Amino acid sequence: MLNKIEHVALAVADLDAAVTHYTQVWGLEVAHRELVADQGVEEVMLRLGDSYLQLLGATGPDTTVAKFLERRGEGLHHIAYEVDDLPATLDSLSARGVEMIDEEPRLGGRGHMVAFVHPKSNHGLLVELIQR
Repeated sequence: MLNKIEHVALAVADLDAAVTHYTQVWGLEVAHRELVADQGVEEVMLRLGDSYLQLLGATGPDTTVAKFLERRGEGLHHIAYEVDDLPATLDSLSARGVEMIDEEPRLGGRGHMVAFVHPKSNHGLLVELIQR
């Protein structure tokens, strides 16, 4: 069902400062930067081998990431797994009783189709499923 870890996402308070840190300290390069307005985030993808480190900055105080930062502070936000057939994966998870945030795939960053699995159904970890 899962192909690989597509990215690991970190919520950060200051996106530009985080980009500077990861490029200067760890030598990573920005592969993509995008405003995903309907999710209330600006994302920066830093290539790391055959996957990415994603930095998420909130676009406003009432966004999901802003609320996450307020509750938990900076750090791990979610892990994204790549799948071949997102609708079939969602059907399979639903049949197994997994609680979903997204019942249907929706458009995410970089033009990929995405859906999120609720952390309650995954030992506290938010999971994003991605179909390229």
